[in-house]
Amino acid sequence: MEEQTFGPIRFIPGSNGGRYPNCHSIFVEGANVLIDPGADRKVLKALKQEKKISQIWLTHWHEDHILNLDLFEDIPLYISEAAAVPLQDINAFMDAYGASENLKSLWKPVMEKQFHFKPRKPAGYLKAARGEEIGPVHVDIIDTPGHAVGHLSFYFPENDVLVLGDYDLSGFGPWYGDAGSDIEQTIASVKRLEEIDAKICLASHETGVFIRPEKDLWDKYLAVIDKREEKILELLSSPRTLEELVNSWVIYGKLKEPLAFYQFGERGHIIKHLDRLIGCGQVVSDGEAFKGVY
Repeated sequence: MEEQTFGPIRFIPGSNGGRYPNCHSIFVEGANVLIDPGADRKVLKALKQEKKISQIWLTHWHEDHILNLDLFEDIPLYISEAAAVPLQDINAFMDAYGASENLKSLWKPVMEKQFHFKPRKPAGYLKAARGEEIGPVHVDIIDTPGHAVGHLSFYFPENDVLVLGDYDLSGFGPWYGDAGSDIEQTIASVKRLEEIDAKICLASHETGVFIRPEKDLWDKYLAVIDKREEKILELLSSPRTLEELVNSWVIYGKLKEPLAFYQFGERGHIIKHLDRLIGCGQVVSDGEAFKGVY
């Protein structure tokens, strides 16, 4: 995968095709704003030497998006106010995910070693706005919660470029597994981004660059949510506990390593779906097991 430029908007691909635990980064030439420093560490080091980076912007607080944030300790950081708290303390970060005490003990050293986590306080907050001037361009800052609390997307109207963040239009579908994630908000945010109908859409993972993505692609991305619920309802033709559902790997498709991390993600998604299905009367629970209503 190679870098691409769209006017002053520079797409910097992440390692391994931008797959987790990496992500793609965006650099806005002229404004010298770097969005989501999760691309290749050597490339970002070179960028810092090459350019006078003035600001770091984050779409949200997840670890793959702050992977190389430590390289830019001397540069002002901006993020939405709702997404700022997890970055200020490692325990606050893990609490924002809803991590168990066992997972915290496993995850903390990984966060500090692999993701270079260091507490950061933003220099200011990014707020929803239209036509904000940054250097030679204007940007619309768009609230797109659902994937994570405080998730933002950015639209550059002069170049018709939309930075989607983690609504990546991948075959895996939307991710909404942390404590503050929300399925309905995810659906609303994706539809809001689709309505912008941008010529260029830049996502944080995998394919990364989409030229005028067709409606079918947006529809398939959201349809994954319904497919997951269909699988859950099939499993609930007979009563099952939460752990039995988690170990059915509806979300990830198969057992993955590190097991504790992926079981956590699986559980977070399953709980969100169960809450949704109970809310619409399709599932009932006796406190120990869940069963579909037919």
